[in-house]
Amino acid sequence: MTEQTLRLDGGTATELQRGGIAVTAPWWTTRAVLSDERRTVLRGVHERYLRAGADVITANTLRCNLRTLQRAGLQDAGLAWMVHAAVGVALAARLAAGTADTRIVGSVAPVEDCYRPDLVPADDELRTEHAWLATELSRAGVRDALVETMNTEREARIAVHAAQSAGLGAWVSFACTADARLLSGEPLATAAKAVESDGAAMVMVNCTTPEHTEECLRVLAGACAGPIGAYPNLENRDGAPEAALNPEAFADLAARWRDDYGLAAVGGCCGCTPAHIARMSARLG
Repeated sequence: MTEQTLRLDGGTATELQRGGIAVTAPWWTTRAVLSDERRTVLRGVHERYLRAGADVITANTLRCNLRTLQRAGLQDAGLAWMVHAAVGVALAARLAAGTADTRIVGSVAPVEDCYRPDLVPADDELRTEHAWLATELSRAGVRDALVETMNTEREARIAVHAAQSAGLGAWVSFACTADARLLSGEPLATAAKAVESDGAAMVMVNCTTPEHTEECLRVLAGACAGPIGAYPNLENRDGAPEAALNPEAFADLAARWRDDYGLAAVGGCCGCTPAHIARMSARLG
């Protein structure tokens, strides 16, 4: 067991949708940054996770990459403004919740599509786009990049290098399927060793079912020399609105994973609510 397990937050998109903000193209989750009213909803999401006991909250920069924002019609200064505004909302939530020690990380996702490894662009494009976001996150005051929902080793490694070049620490989290493989089919063990060798401070798995997450944790525990973590997808895959795991069951699972695999960080992804994080926090102690 680790001496202290960081408690991550849950699904931001899940809570934005509950708050009446559509998470659809072309803006996706960045729609929550477009007006004072929507930014208030976003700040409330962060605050609820903080009050639920999260040690870490993720700024809403998942879709603040160049190609997503440009497709939405933004140009020049407006591009960087979205990144700074998203980080600013997280900082305001931390202030409002009175949790000054909370760590704020910047979300860095695949530049094209989290679930389409076949769409990952060429290396030169990846270097340009990840360098831009990492630089803006650093300028906005973020100290760590959460390189998350990565579906290929190639893009994950480029994003790690971009974060480091901008002076940021890098946590890397892969989206996986059965048999502990990335969505690209690459073995998780190989990808995890690669990003750890590149300097990733922690390797995790996210947006993966609890069952497949457990398979991945067994692999990470054997492959990684440094800290590992997990934040699974709790959405009900049959389309039901309630989560696949209720808060009590999720808390039990998180506690068992901490004990069995020595997790350095645990939380939730899509479908995970502040109620889940509150129960997990209480269970972890």
